[in-house]
Amino acid sequence: MHKKTSNKKESRLKHFFKILGPGLITGAGDDDPSGIATYSQAGTLFGLQTLWTAFITFPLMASIQGMCAKIGLITSTGLTTTLKNHYPKFILYLMLVFSVPATILNIGSDIAGMGAVSHLLIPFIPSYIFCILFTALLLISIIKFSYQKIANILKWLCLSMLLYIIVPFLLRPDWAAVLKHTFIPIIRFDKDFLEILVAILGTTISPYLFFWQATMEAEDKKKTASKIFVNKKVLSEMKQDVTTGMFASNLVMFFIILTTGMVLHGHIKQIDTVEQAAKALEPLAGQMSYVIFAIGIIGTGFLAIPILSGSLSYIVAETFGWKKGLDKKFYQAPGFYIVLATSLLVGLGIDLIGISPLKMLIYTAVLYGMTAPVMIAVIIHICNNKKIMNKHTNSIFSNVMGVLTFIVMSLAIIALLYFQLRS
Repeated sequence: MHKKTSNKKESRLKHFFKILGPGLITGAGDDDPSGIATYSQAGTLFGLQTLWTAFITFPLMASIQGMCAKIGLITSTGLTTTLKNHYPKFILYLMLVFSVPATILNIGSDIAGMGAVSHLLIPFIPSYIFCILFTALLLISIIKFSYQKIANILKWLCLSMLLYIIVPFLLRPDWAAVLKHTFIPIIRFDKDFLEILVAILGTTISPYLFFWQATMEAEDKKKTASKIFVNKKVLSEMKQDVTTGMFASNLVMFFIILTTGMVLHGHIKQIDTVEQAAKALEPLAGQMSYVIFAIGIIGTGFLAIPILSGSLSYIVAETFGWKKGLDKKFYQAPGFYIVLATSLLVGLGIDLIGISPLKMLIYTAVLYGMTAPVMIAVIIHICNNKKIMNKHTNSIFSNVMGVLTFIVMSLAIIALLYFQLRS
């Protein structure tokens, strides 16, 4: 009897890991080096006071990414194609105008972060050499490997997120204070605090993730079966995958704020880049914490950049009706891969000409912030459109969460623009 129960549990666990895919990868990709810089800055400036944001952003992220995943499953196409087929062209082109530069700036910021951290670990090699090497490696890997191979590689890279969960346990935090700041929100109505809240929201709920989620669900559906029937079981498994990915993303965000809040708050005045965060940890938290933090940045960069460049390629290719897909060879979808390569090379170029990573983060946040509320409104509308979603339209709960996310993101961009215009 005990053996049967044990086998049953093992079987359930195997099934759970088997259904993890697009949702887990999307969630993990959200914690890119530029995101880590934002969370590090929150912890450095305000200690544990922003821990509660992870508790709030998790349900908001899960609801919107769940809608995007459902759109991909039901329509078997990406979000761009759905927009193109069912909505006015100006919405598509507006999204394109804001998404392309924001995504390229994000790629540039992530490559810069990876290069700078690698230079800290191996000081005799300049950071720009690492930037060039990482860009070349990513470009070759994305063009050479099939979608399934890339998806499997990205799944394993998700393990790099675990590094950030380890660090605080090496430092023995005051868990009573941690629980208090997690469940009792503190909001300070001053410019610096509100700017950090806006930056956290812009970093966690990013439009490129909406497009990637829908596209990867559609791609995954094509790979697993030629005519998969979308029923309650399929939707339930998709929801588990997305919820797990978004939970993992917010958990990592929580532990980065916790680590930097414990170690750097009160010792360092400002953290603008990931290498500053990693370097500051070494004398205060020890060599092990510093190395783990730095390696995690490189791992998350390798995870996030293919998602950024891939989502951009799918958006452009679907907009102009080009052949597309990470499962295709270069000669089968040249336009798709040229966009992908260009985004990486332009991102690298931005680093090499010396544009400040902090400026890139600010510009990216503004551009994402301008796009996010519009896209959230469109996604909610799609998910309530019976012509597109058939019988799988949104529940009342999904709509409430979607509208709440729309309100929060709209307020965030208004606040961000207000602060930027004032400064």
